[in-house]
Amino acid sequence: MSQLSASAIAAALTTRRLGRPALFFPSVGSTNDVIHAHATAGAAEGLLAVADEQTAGRGRLDRRWWAPPGSSLLMSLLLRPSIPAVRAGQLTMCLGLAAAEGIEQATGQRPALKWPNDLLLAGRKLGGMLTELRLDGDRLEYAVLGLGVNVNVEFDERRTTNDDGEWSSVVHRWSLTNTATSLSMALNRPVARLPLLVAILARTEVWYDRLLAGESPHEAWAARLDTLGRAVTVTLAAGALAGTATGVNAEGALLVRDEDGQIHAVWAGDVTAVR
Repeated sequence: MSQLSASAIAAALTTRRLGRPALFFPSVGSTNDVIHAHATAGAAEGLLAVADEQTAGRGRLDRRWWAPPGSSLLMSLLLRPSIPAVRAGQLTMCLGLAAAEGIEQATGQRPALKWPNDLLLAGRKLGGMLTELRLDGDRLEYAVLGLGVNVNVEFDERRTTNDDGEWSSVVHRWSLTNTATSLSMALNRPVARLPLLVAILARTEVWYDRLLAGESPHEAWAARLDTLGRAVTVTLAAGALAGTATGVNAEGALLVRDEDGQIHAVWAGDVTAVR
């Protein structure tokens, strides 16, 4: 099984600039926070932070990201694209496509994407993304692209025991049993994280180069979205919106048609498919 380290990552990468340099941490609060700190100090585009464990990992809406040490691919990337802030949502599209394609290349599994930032496998959550932006007026100063993938995690209530005395982790693990999955569970074998990281970064650079050249990832991203065409309920700050997810616009908003036929552009919210 390939072990992660800064030297191993540097030797294995096939990218020109993404992941160069790479930082590795056995344990860190949040890889996104590491990249923010380096970015504000002037770090160049392409800086990568990878961790074996995050003690304060977070997902969208400040949710906690749970992953046992050494079990997941936990990474964040610094980008400084010269694009209008209105196009910043397309960076998440690039990362989502790259993660799905890299996983498929490395493992043969074909994940789908759930709007706005989840990876799904067989209908269960395989991973998630968190893009954080630093803006200077209407100019995008930099972006931090965070990704977490469940690689060798077991979500099985039969194995849920309070071995480490942390009841919160046990409860959280139990709550994920029927909603989350991992690559090792899908393949019934351990999965090496280094080849997975290399494949995802390579595809990220491909999509990022296309974005900088003026190409939108919107159509390819929409084609991967499991959310489209489904009856959904969207939980918003102002209440719930029920309807059919009919599409996404070029900036990444979800288009939901309600029962009266009105189309709503949803920029943020929790989406639940109505089965």
